[in-house]
Amino acid sequence: MKARTPTIDDVARASGVGRTTVSRVLNGGPNVRDEVRDRVLKAVASLNYRVNPQARSLAGGASRMLALILASDLEAEPNSFYASALELGALRECLSLGYQLMARPVPQHSPDRRQQVLELVTTQRCQGVILTPPFSDDRQLIEDIRRQGVEVVSISPGEPGRALADGVGIDDEVGGYDIARHLLHLGHRRLAFIGGIEGHLSAERRFDGLKRALVEQGLDPADVEVTRGDFTFRSGSMIAGRLLDGPTPPTALICANDDMAAGALSTAHGRGLDVPGDLSITGFDDTPVSEIVWPPLTTVHQPLKDMGREAVQVLAGRLNGAAREPGWRFVTLPHAVVSRRSADRVMPTLVSAKA
Repeated sequence: MKARTPTIDDVARASGVGRTTVSRVLNGGPNVRDEVRDRVLKAVASLNYRVNPQARSLAGGASRMLALILASDLEAEPNSFYASALELGALRECLSLGYQLMARPVPQHSPDRRQQVLELVTTQRCQGVILTPPFSDDRQLIEDIRRQGVEVVSISPGEPGRALADGVGIDDEVGGYDIARHLLHLGHRRLAFIGGIEGHLSAERRFDGLKRALVEQGLDPADVEVTRGDFTFRSGSMIAGRLLDGPTPPTALICANDDMAAGALSTAHGRGLDVPGDLSITGFDDTPVSEIVWPPLTTVHQPLKDMGREAVQVLAGRLNGAAREPGWRFVTLPHAVVSRRSADRVMPTLVSAKA
């Protein structure tokens, strides 16, 4: 016979507390002693109890729906792993806490982009929204969502976004600084930077870090050729071609994400260049593509799944009243330069070619 599915009452009996206390623990609520919380969680684990989000929604009168808003561009291929990693991290935490998650791509250039988000929030009765760049720095959108009584957490917001809502991300300025320092240590002085879409302030902060590293070395940031891509393989490939056609091609190309770096790498191969002998290329994010391409990319690891998970935790804290500190907080997660084979010491012949 099929075993009976354990209920919240079973957990209450096993832990010796009332079902209200069990519910408070499962929701991450306040005013629960650590000893009681541990006892409940042990009972949950021993019984293999799983929260039923639908039943919880009906009982509590709330949808327990969270929305993850992802920027999309219908004219270009998506930066798929960035979105899917955030979604996976958020979804796992939602399942753990008994929330539902709906991921929705919204064209960031659409004139009615804000209205699309607001209609989603109202029609799906969302309790919380996770915004990704560039939506995470859209003051009007954040204020419009909050007027609906809905909580907001931003992924990788810039300074404007951090003043409007809770945020989660890495220190992008330090990430840009660290990758630039890595290349400078390898002897590179002719650098080029492929940035992201306009309004993506976290990517702009990566360039700020690059400039700081140059100034520390007594170099002029104005000597860096800067162009803007759209985070896609195609844009990285096209821009790399233009940079390599210039009068003084860079010895190192810093890309604001891995997809553009992979595109630049493809263009370099197509021209018969040796990477990293003739050109070093770096990315950002440490997505799977960084290990699939040849040579594998030196990049900055950004813990995307952890960022999605942390965003849900921050939202849950606001929703259940546990987060009561004044103002908004930004959760900074660790990053690291991952050194692979796409970046190496600059060749002496390339250094002398500057003259």
